[in-house]
Order: sequence, then structure tokens, then C-alpha cells
Amino acid sequence: MVGLTFLVLLFAGVPIALVLAISALFYIFYSGQTVLLQSYSQQLFSGVESYGLLAVPLFMLAGELMNEGGITRRLIDFASVFIGRVKGGLAYINLIVNMMMASIIGSAAAQIAIMSRSMVPEMEKQGYDRAFAAATTAAGGLLSPIIPPSMLFVIYGVLAQIAIGDMFIAGIIPGLLMAFGFFLALALLGRKYEYPVGEQKEPAEKREAIKMGLPTMIIPLVIVGGILAGFSTPTESAAVASVAAFVLGKYFYKELKLAQMPTVLFRTALNTSIVVFIVATANLFGWIIIYEQVPQNLAAELVNLTKNPLVFLLMVNIALLFVGMILDGIAALILVVPILLPIAQEQYGIDPYHFGVVICINLVLGLLTPPVGAGLFVTTAMTGVKPGNLFRALVPFLLTTVIALALISWQPDLVTFLIK
Repeated sequence: MVGLTFLVLLFAGVPIALVLAISALFYIFYSGQTVLLQSYSQQLFSGVESYGLLAVPLFMLAGELMNEGGITRRLIDFASVFIGRVKGGLAYINLIVNMMMASIIGSAAAQIAIMSRSMVPEMEKQGYDRAFAAATTAAGGLLSPIIPPSMLFVIYGVLAQIAIGDMFIAGIIPGLLMAFGFFLALALLGRKYEYPVGEQKEPAEKREAIKMGLPTMIIPLVIVGGILAGFSTPTESAAVASVAAFVLGKYFYKELKLAQMPTVLFRTALNTSIVVFIVATANLFGWIIIYEQVPQNLAAELVNLTKNPLVFLLMVNIALLFVGMILDGIAALILVVPILLPIAQEQYGIDPYHFGVVICINLVLGLLTPPVGAGLFVTTAMTGVKPGNLFRALVPFLLTTVIALALISWQPDLVTFLIK
């Protein structure tokens, strides 16, 4: 009955946070375990009582400040210097800038929204099909939850009780592998379609773009460099990155005005509250799942099916592809980790960092697949491209991501090499 309640509320369009909270409450009354009501609010609070979650609003704030302060546009100009007159040049620039933005923002939906506003009109103006331009931008957004910093990695680290900094490092090689796959897909598509040739900048324009673009590198260096060098935690790096984005936008580029700050802070607070509320209610739902011993029962069933870790990962990948199509990535992550991670570690000896990257890439695919596909609908809302046309244009990038996921599942060293 609890599962039925969950599905009815979910498909009725009730926000996922409320679905989780109501389902947990329904279980308490349906099972007669009313004594659990005494811990209901405590479990909600304990779900967000984590220092690591402070990184979420700070990364969101850094992204908002970058967009308002003109930093995003400088990144595009900076990337265009290194492409030149290449067929499909602006598409490559789109992906390169997405990689740079991924090392700052950490949220796919936020990155897709920001990049769609800047890149799609420019690509269309240069002769690209609008659906292809939107698909390239959305595909680039898939890198955001994998290349550090990543909001999904922050939440996974909190749930798995592992070092978030190491989780960020674990995402570097998989993120670069996905990016390389996207470049390869563009090159193959370029052989079939006549994409416009990239614009060649004059020497003076190149110098100006490099001069104005180099300071933007401070932000990813602060975030990734600080974590890699062990100087700062992800939360501290996110705080410094927000300060750096403010200083660059206000005093160097002089595009960020103090009058814009209330709007920036309001958007950050609103988006953060949504994420944090989902985390709180998902912790509550996870508490019910553990109380009912779902992980233990599922583990017994899975071990009877296979004792091979790779076969287990294959089953998890297939299951999560469907989960990601229905649930938002954060909500899905919080629901599946308490169930699957103990099984992966205790029954199959799978490294928690490897398992986390596999899960996050899998759920990222769900961002761009129907019927829910938050990233898909963010892109259509920002660009006006019909979901069907956008999805067809996305197929080569989604297939590339599936291939990368298969390689990463097969070779754990692609994840764990940098943290050994």
C-alpha cells in the first residue's frame, strides 16, 4: 500500500519532496507504528544536518554571480580563441565552455539554463539547426554533475559518509572521458552534415579575448585546485569561488551591480530550499526503508541471482536508467543509495567511489530522457524547441554517455586511479 501511495502521488504530479514525506507518514499510520511519529521531525532535520550540504547554496550562488557578472560570456570568447576555422567550430566551443562551467556550477539544470540563453541564439545565428544547437548545449550540461564540483557528488558523499573532496577527484577522469566522447560524436556528425565553419579571430581580438578570459580561470582553479591540493574542503572552496565571482563581476568586468544582488540571492535561496527540502524528506523515506529492512531483503534476492560484481552493476545500470526517467536525479540518488550501496559494498566488494560515479552518470542520463527529464524540459523552455525534436538530436550524445558508462562500470580504475 505504501508503494502504491508513492506511485499514485508521483504520477499525480505532486512535488517529489511532498510525495516522500506523505508516503512516510502513510506508512506510519498504515503499519500501526505510531510511536515512529515521535521521530518524524527529528529525521527530517537530521537529513540536512550535514556540513557538506553547505556547498550546495554556495555553488549555486557562484553560478548566479557568474551569469550576472558577464563571466559566462568571457568564457565563450576565451574558448573561441583555440578553435578557429574548424567545421562545427561553435559546437566545439559550446562543449568547451560547458566543461569550464561544469567546474564551477555543479548543477546540470542550472548550467543548461545559463548556456541555453547564451549559446543557442548564437549558434542559430551562424546557421546551425536550432534543435542541434539546443541538443549540444543540453549534452554539455550532462558534464556538470560529473566534472567536479558536482551537487550530486556532494549529496552522494553525505549519504555514503565518504570524503566529498575525494568524490570530486573521482569524477575527473569519467568527466573528461564523457567530454572526449562528445567531441568524437561532433566530429562524426560533422562528416555527415555541413556544419558552419568556425569564425577566425584577428590577432588583436584573440589577445583581447585571452586577456579578459584568463581571470575567469581563477574560479575553477580555486575550486578544483584547492580540493586537489588539500588546502580547502569543497564547502570552503565553494565559498571562495562565490567571493571570486563577485569580485570579478563587480570590480574587474564591472557588469555586476549591487542592485542585482537581492535578485541573485533570492534565486539562490529559492533553488537551495528546493534541493534541501528534497534531501530532508528523502532521508525520512530512507529511514522507513531501512526500518523495513528493504536493503537486507533485496541483497538476499540479488545474491541468489548473481555473485559477479559486473553483472550486478549491469542490473543496477538498467534499473537506474528507468528510475532516472521518472525521478529527479537528486531525489532518485537519495532513494537508491541507502538501498543499493550497502549491497554493493558488503556483498560485491565494490568501491563506494566507483559505485557513486556509476550511479550519478546513470541518473544524469535521466535528465534528458522522457517522461520527466528535467534537463530536457529546461532546454525546451529556454529555446522553444519541441521535446521530440530535441530528443532526436540528443540521441548521439546519449549513446556516447551510455558507452562511457559501460567503460566506467567495467574498469573501476577509471574512477579510483586519482584517489589511490
